[in-house]
Amino acid sequence: MITKTIFGIPKELKEDEYRVALTPDSVKIITDSEHKVYIEKDAGLLSGFTNEMYVEAGAEILDTKEEIWNKANVIIKVKEPQKEEYSLFREDQVIFSYMHLAVEKELVDNLLKKKVCAICAESIRSNEGGYPLLRPMSEVAGRLAIQLGAHYLELNNGGSGVLLGGVPGVRPGKVVIVGGGTVGSNAAKVALGMGADVSVLDINSKRLAFLDLIFNGSIKTHYFNTTTILEEAKKADVLVSAVLIPNRKAPVLITEDVVKQMKKGSFLIDVAIDQGGNVETMDRVTSIKNPVFEKFGVTHCAIPNLPSMTPGTSSFAYSYAILPYIMQIAESGSFMAIKNVDSLASGVNTFRGEVTNLELAEAFGFEHTELSLLVGFKVR
Repeated sequence: MITKTIFGIPKELKEDEYRVALTPDSVKIITDSEHKVYIEKDAGLLSGFTNEMYVEAGAEILDTKEEIWNKANVIIKVKEPQKEEYSLFREDQVIFSYMHLAVEKELVDNLLKKKVCAICAESIRSNEGGYPLLRPMSEVAGRLAIQLGAHYLELNNGGSGVLLGGVPGVRPGKVVIVGGGTVGSNAAKVALGMGADVSVLDINSKRLAFLDLIFNGSIKTHYFNTTTILEEAKKADVLVSAVLIPNRKAPVLITEDVVKQMKKGSFLIDVAIDQGGNVETMDRVTSIKNPVFEKFGVTHCAIPNLPSMTPGTSSFAYSYAILPYIMQIAESGSFMAIKNVDSLASGVNTFRGEVTNLELAEAFGFEHTELSLLVGFKVR
């Protein structure tokens, strides 16, 4: 038996990161195909998966992150490597995770220095044009944003004391969502389910028409501009900002002046914070343990790994989404898979010391090298 690929799953080191990259059932699919999976001891514990479950799935448990990084030629993570992992990088090693490199200059420098192949989950684009690995976490984040909003509207949590769904004879709370993509549509779904009055703002009129259709006219849609955001923000009890441009720093869309005119005790959450954020007053990143701060009387939330609040659900969602790409690497080897699978290649941001993603190169002024020049043309 020849093991073609060795996968390693280290424990996540980012603050309050409780997810794990692969669930035991996904690991079993890989090991059943005669590939090796190493997982760091207790890496899945906070997501509800014991070491014994991984052993039963065919994985081998290793005690330290150093062993994982040393033995595996493909490292699978949820979030970007942390500084204490940089020294463990090896030339031609593959790291596959969410990285958001447009705001991670030091990480980019280390990936280039060590000539690592960085496959960024958020960059992977399907043949149909979507972002299949962003979608599941965006679905989770959108739904959680409304749950958090309802919680922080309660008076004892610093809120205005508004119940999002209202009661008969009393108006419901107002939810305003900036961005009608996956995060926004899932936030709207939960907000409507709670009985809130929901408005969605976007610059894409076709997307607004689609949302109006799927929600059967139960949400209000507005074209986003400086006038409409100010008008809607003034009414908002919960404001969710969720505009992300893949591979680029998120645009600032909600200014300090807008926030100053929001209602006291309202709740503002920036779901794009892991890529720089959309809200000018989000001047710090928060965490799951310390999720909010107050500014201008408005509760601000800027958790960069929001789906980690529900690691059981989120780990399953991420694992099932990433598994087809992992299997492509397993079956062909990382080099040939990148060479032959367009969607996987679209996620490669650095390769053998070169920046292969155009937007990343532009973000930091690096020279851009087409990936095809480094791996050659497809095998026909």
